Amino acid sequence: MSIPVDVADLASVMTSFGSGYLLTVTPQGSVKVVTVDPVAEGDTLVVRGPGRGTLANLAANPQVTLTFPPALAHGFTLLVDGTGAADGDDVVVRPTGAVLHRPAAHGDGPPPPVTTPATGCGNDCHPVAG
Repeated sequence: MSIPVDVADLASVMTSFGSGYLLTVTPQGSVKVVTVDPVAEGDTLVVRGPGRGTLANLAANPQVTLTFPPALAHGFTLLVDGTGAADGDDVVVRPTGAVLHRPAAHGDGPPPPVTTPATGCGNDCHPVAG
């Protein structure tokens, strides 16, 4: 189950999550993961001081993913894709897409932290055509 999150709503949605993980790709092709606490600033997310390895990775490949694990068992994970750029010791992420995701097997968990605008549903529901 994936629920699209409008990039304009990220700041609000992120308040339902704690720390996240910033994923970058090394020049050798492996994934580097660091724990982060991004701050929404306008249409970007700013990650303060993630480290030299992360900054070096961004110089070679600006594609990033931020992952925020569920706060409750069987809850939704927030996944944010974007491009990152170094700004001194910090990283500025420009989100290109975001979803709330959880596997179908966790459908017994809590509702998502936002109401989906397309359906008006506050949990895993879809309109029934009829």
